[in-house]
Amino acid sequence: MMVIGCDAKRVVCNGTGLGSYGRTLVNDLARRDDIRLCLYAPKPGRDDLRQQVEGHANVEFCYPKGRKLFWRTHGIVDDLVADKVDVYHGLSGELPIGIKRAGVKSVVTIHDLIFLRHPEFYNYADTKIYAWKFRKTLKEADRIIAISECTRRDICHYGNIDESRVDLIYQSCSPRFSPDVPDIDVRRVTSKYQLPNRYILCVGTIEPRKNIKLAVDALPLLSDDVHLVAVGRATKYSEKVMAAAVKRGIDNRIHFLHGVPDDDLPAIYNMAEAFVYPSVYEGFGIPIIEAINCGLPVVACTGSCLEEAGGPHCLYVEPTDTEAFAAAVTQLLKGAEGRERRIQLSREYIRRFFGADVAGQVAAVYSQLLSTNV
Repeated sequence: MMVIGCDAKRVVCNGTGLGSYGRTLVNDLARRDDIRLCLYAPKPGRDDLRQQVEGHANVEFCYPKGRKLFWRTHGIVDDLVADKVDVYHGLSGELPIGIKRAGVKSVVTIHDLIFLRHPEFYNYADTKIYAWKFRKTLKEADRIIAISECTRRDICHYGNIDESRVDLIYQSCSPRFSPDVPDIDVRRVTSKYQLPNRYILCVGTIEPRKNIKLAVDALPLLSDDVHLVAVGRATKYSEKVMAAAVKRGIDNRIHFLHGVPDDDLPAIYNMAEAFVYPSVYEGFGIPIIEAINCGLPVVACTGSCLEEAGGPHCLYVEPTDTEAFAAAVTQLLKGAEGRERRIQLSREYIRRFFGADVAGQVAAVYSQLLSTNV
């Protein structure tokens, strides 16, 4: 049985993309009988997130045995050696310094390099820190996993490394996101958030890169009874967007929902008519997969990896083209010709991202690494 250590900080502390990736992968790997998982986190984190990790006998949470300061970047290596970990997997783009020197095999999943591709969306100091961590991680990693072809290209380009070091393994989606949401949950969530009768949905941090302004600008071009519901962390950008909406008199059609628990998301997806993802650049775009699996048609933007995530039956527009965006949404609202066929074909396309196949590919990387002297 392989002993696999995982960086679980995001698993227990992050309710969005990186945390979802970690929790879904850990749950899928835990169902295998050839793996024991040690989940390393600097603290227990959030109860609701930690409890999403299924209770399997081969899964154990591990916390610092000594000093917590810089534990994830340095001190954890001693714990990995002491725990006889065969492979350590950095689930969120980082590896501890010194892991190679300690003789512990390592894999890292890199989700995106947006801080290099579009530094204008980041604080200058953060871009320098992230770039330093990226280059350090490349030196430590035995294998690298990219969650999209777009991200693999960016890794090879900005890291100046050969493609043979990078495995392309698409991200999986939690089975919680499906059309099978109990009516009682739908009623509870609808009442809790005062959801409108008709709405298009966007999920993700409300920040400039996510480009929610495109969807807001498109609202006046849609039927007056269609609203926009955006689920994500509040930022100064969200305040700016809402202030502009007030001036245009469309603020009553915009609903920003912050701090939404994961358990409420499937119902919010299911009540929507269409999903929109106007992001300028993404590493993959897991909300698209969640939306499709909940039975929604999708409009997204060109320019990164979103076509990979959604497949050919979603609609894609330039991230600055308001009229094209509105026209695409109109084609996907209830009653539009071909809507149901698009949903069916999109659901068939995303089957490649689910469950044991993703876990099997990741486990194969571990096995290959342990069978070689890389």
